[in-house]
Amino acid sequence: MHRRLLVSINRRLEHWLPEQRFFMKSDNTTRYVRLRPLTQLTALGAAGFCFVWAVGASSVLFISSISSGSSREQAALAQTAFEQRLIDLARERDSRAAEALAAQKRFQVALDQVSAMQSQLMASEERRREVETGIDAIQTTLRRAVAERDAARHALDVARGVGSGQSLAAKADDMGGTVDMLTSALDATAAERDAARQDADSARQQADQAALEKRLIEQHTNQIFTTIEGAVKISMEPLDSMFRKAGVNPKSILDQVRKGYSGVGGPLSQVTLSSQSASLFANDDARAQGILDQLDRMNMYRIAVDKLPFAIPLNGGYRFTSPFGYRWGRLHAGIDLAGPIGMDVHAPADGTVVEAGWENGYGQMIRIQHDYGISTVYGHLSRILVHEGQKVSRGDLIGDSGDSGRSTGPHLHYEIRVGDTPINPMTFIKAAQDVF
Repeated sequence: MHRRLLVSINRRLEHWLPEQRFFMKSDNTTRYVRLRPLTQLTALGAAGFCFVWAVGASSVLFISSISSGSSREQAALAQTAFEQRLIDLARERDSRAAEALAAQKRFQVALDQVSAMQSQLMASEERRREVETGIDAIQTTLRRAVAERDAARHALDVARGVGSGQSLAAKADDMGGTVDMLTSALDATAAERDAARQDADSARQQADQAALEKRLIEQHTNQIFTTIEGAVKISMEPLDSMFRKAGVNPKSILDQVRKGYSGVGGPLSQVTLSSQSASLFANDDARAQGILDQLDRMNMYRIAVDKLPFAIPLNGGYRFTSPFGYRWGRLHAGIDLAGPIGMDVHAPADGTVVEAGWENGYGQMIRIQHDYGISTVYGHLSRILVHEGQKVSRGDLIGDSGDSGRSTGPHLHYEIRVGDTPINPMTFIKAAQDVF
């Protein structure tokens, strides 16, 4: 039954695929191979499938290569933009700090001038009170002296028998002299009072001007703080997101960086501030300290970035050929980046070389131990440029890609391990794409 079915299929296909015979002749005999229509159809189907698969795979690899190159360029541009933004932010912060210091100095000078005017005003007021007291005393003394003089003259006139007309004339003369003296004293006192009042008005105007300058300084300082706080917040969000996407606890990393970079020292000089200056600075101490804390956190993030493998170890044209994960039931503990033999391999973070040599399966390989229990592995190298115990920095050249060990072609096998557990390197690489 099976044979009859094959014969029937071959008969139906003979119209499109006639039977072919290939003759093979030797010295003594002649043989031939017969290709039936069904066999030809099977061969053509297999060839077509291989062609379609090859075209599809080539398209995928070509698109992957283009995307890889574009991602690297975008990452480089983003890193340059981020660093430029930090530089501009630092310059803006220094400029605003200089302006705030100059404004504070001007405000301090104005406060000193107001204080001097107030002192002059108080001294003038004190002199005015002293003059008024003196005038009261003089008036009392004069009244008493006039009364005593009048009594003495009256007694003398009675004793001498002088007429009342002469006594009244003498009294009038004495009274005129007394009035003239009192008028002069009152004029001098009024002049001093007017001068003191004018000084007080001038001091009040200067105090109002100083208060206006103080309000303007406070508004400008608030604007500076608001601008810097916004810039720091915008700069911090991508860093926080990068560490979270990489599966690393930002708080734990910052605590370890802070513990390793906590040294302080140097001679300290005591700074003396006036009560007005202390009051002015106290209003903005909390905001300034918050900005300094955020900038310190950003600086610790930059230290941590240099110590964690966020960078790609290969520079130049390469192709992503094998992902992290299980392959035919076995774990492929890293990623494969294919390229020509001799491509530069760079350390993606600071660390110490703990292995450098031949290892079965990996061929020529390097293992670097980074901080926070993270290590990286580089396999199938053609040349090793470091040795065990050597310290390397982010971006240092450590070897060349190659085809050593168990490999089907030149490429770099790249692993990231936390402790002894392998993790997907693309977790770190993709997390940094939004920042660098």
